[in-house]
Amino acid sequence: MRPDRVVVGTEAPRAIEIMRQLYRPLYLIETPILFAKLETAELIKYASNAFLAVKISFINQIADLCEEVGANVHEVAKGMGLDKRIGSKFLHAGPGYGGSCFPKDTLALVKTAEMHNVDMPMVDGVVRYNDERKIAMAGRVKKAMGGQIAGKKIAVLGLAFKPETDDMRDSPALSILPELVAEGAQITAYDPASMEEAKPLLPSAIQYVTSAAETLQDADCVVVITEWNEFRAISADMFTTKMAGNVMVDLRNLYDGEQMRAAGMSYYSIGRPANA
Repeated sequence: MRPDRVVVGTEAPRAIEIMRQLYRPLYLIETPILFAKLETAELIKYASNAFLAVKISFINQIADLCEEVGANVHEVAKGMGLDKRIGSKFLHAGPGYGGSCFPKDTLALVKTAEMHNVDMPMVDGVVRYNDERKIAMAGRVKKAMGGQIAGKKIAVLGLAFKPETDDMRDSPALSILPELVAEGAQITAYDPASMEEAKPLLPSAIQYVTSAAETLQDADCVVVITEWNEFRAISADMFTTKMAGNVMVDLRNLYDGEQMRAAGMSYYSIGRPANA
């Protein structure tokens, strides 16, 4: 464990001394330990996660603009990230943030501000924007399919809010898939870890399978929601061989668009021009 810093909320001298001893191993590797009053410590956590949520939402909005002007969000993000004042982390365009911290802490910060009559339009806007963005991703799938998805078989790769976890809390899948089911799509989904957690949270009409290959079988369209490393290894030939259709909506920019198009896929990504 190598955190950037440890924040401890307490004003009791004995508690401070105990926590100093508890975190002494971290202090020896020069991890800053900040002691603050309870209100300050709580706001450090909320403000930090809210700032990162704003950063994610910002790059998502830039990605939408990139699509309209023909720019590449990956290159924009790289150029931004090279500025040390900004940094490269959390500049990855996608379907919106989820998980246990960002949704909870942004909402907590907004509600705390409301309780104390403090206007916080930036974070409030990010909360609303992120919810709307996740739902809008279903519209991207429908558009890629020519506006009609009723009766179409859609393969879904990934359900968890991020790879290497079974965590479904506020996952984009929870907003995207019900919209597709409501439009009459037949959903077949695969996630390496989170399917059991996802089943009670998603429409019962969704079918779950045990491999990516099985998910793709006879699908008209494939949608990438979670960027598992397992999915990175799928070749373009597997998509074209297994699928009945050729539409891919890559909400994580996991694949090389040029390679996918060369293999015959109709490839759609986030914030990248048609030839990228």
